[in-house]
Amino acid sequence: MTKYPPEPYRIKMVEPIRMTTREDRERAIKKAGYNTFLLDSEDVYIDLLTDSGTSAMSDNQWSGLMQGDEAYAGSKNWHNLRDTVQKVFGYKYVVPTHQGRGAENILSKIMIKEGDYIPGNMYFTTTRAHQELAGGNFRDVIINEAHDPNSNHPFKGNVDLEKYQNLINEVGPEKIPYIAVGVTVNMAGGQPVSMENLKQVRDISKKHGIKVIFDATRCVENSYFIKEREKGYEDKSISEILKEMMSLGDGATMSGKKDPLVNIGGFLALNDKSLYQKATQLVVVYEGMPSYGGMSGRDMEAMARGIYESLDYHYIEHRVNQLQYLGDKLDEAGIPIVKPVGGHAVYLDASKFLSHIPREEFPAQTLAANIYLDSGVRCMERGAVSAGRDKDGNNIYPNLETVRLTVPRRVYTYAHLDVVADSVIKLYEKRDQLVGLRFTYEAPVLRFFTARFEPVK
Repeated sequence: MTKYPPEPYRIKMVEPIRMTTREDRERAIKKAGYNTFLLDSEDVYIDLLTDSGTSAMSDNQWSGLMQGDEAYAGSKNWHNLRDTVQKVFGYKYVVPTHQGRGAENILSKIMIKEGDYIPGNMYFTTTRAHQELAGGNFRDVIINEAHDPNSNHPFKGNVDLEKYQNLINEVGPEKIPYIAVGVTVNMAGGQPVSMENLKQVRDISKKHGIKVIFDATRCVENSYFIKEREKGYEDKSISEILKEMMSLGDGATMSGKKDPLVNIGGFLALNDKSLYQKATQLVVVYEGMPSYGGMSGRDMEAMARGIYESLDYHYIEHRVNQLQYLGDKLDEAGIPIVKPVGGHAVYLDASKFLSHIPREEFPAQTLAANIYLDSGVRCMERGAVSAGRDKDGNNIYPNLETVRLTVPRRVYTYAHLDVVADSVIKLYEKRDQLVGLRFTYEAPVLRFFTARFEPVK
């Protein structure tokens, strides 16, 4: 029997959660237009919508909140956060933002020109939206295994070097300001990138004068996978691996709401002084002063402390193994999931789970709504609804049509995950009874946040 590591913490405070009835949930999901994003949290029993901003902070972080220096400029907490990022990540310059998409917005505006191409190892919703709004064209250069939910490739987030080089040959390096490399890759199932692949990406990029920019949102999880799966790194610390990984890039965007273990905040880190100066000009317009960027002093202090806490091996081992535990329970029951299990979520293969529902009736959205109906567990769609429409107005149907069961950090126990697994397994047994959904409202950009649906009759 597989042994999973116990929680490396004690619970000092609890928050009651409400168990709802089926009738309660039917009213709630109908009111929300069958979109789990539009549910009220008080109507949710176990919330696996996202790991963004939902972490439980430590006693050390909470004590840091009491030391918030809320000066408008030059806060001591800003200096602590800046110094922490420089030490842990190794970049010279730091621009604070209110969250990761603030950093994506600024990066896109200072680096992308109309008609540019931005290769990346699979798209992420907000990242691609900012790139396209800045006039750029996203091009997927991830390895083919990433689009196959049954592939057990240990580093499915890797960049396909041939695809990358072919794009350079096709459009010219002058049309590629940077390659965006997610570590890990969210839309592929939280899949990591190997250090060897990153070195090869760095070499190709350097040869052609193209910058490498990381989406470092879950870089600690990626570092853990490198330690566990890549030869030569088994004896290195998480901190050492992370520092080496970041040294292969020219900058990074960060959502502090994930690996840094806080509820709000982010930053853009860079090595190029001229880009940094452009970023500080825009952060004043869109976020706030270059010494707080949309965060309070107490938030910056909590993030600085959370960054160090995230590097603890016992913490990250437990965090990833919680996901493995849930994935193993589902896989053993015959539930189709994306393999191998990633670092922040278990992804259900909705196309196989609901194979009788056509793509244009959004099986992933349907599955997420019905998991909530069955048990009060909230999760989210990661398929055609998230992918949006192309420039001609047609739905984009990605190879992966998934439902993401995202586990917040330091929040739930293995017993909570048992409830989640039992609900999914029970729903799978009566999957043929479920019917698809159709739009009643959709926004033109990032529609999955606010779209509304109704069942197909």
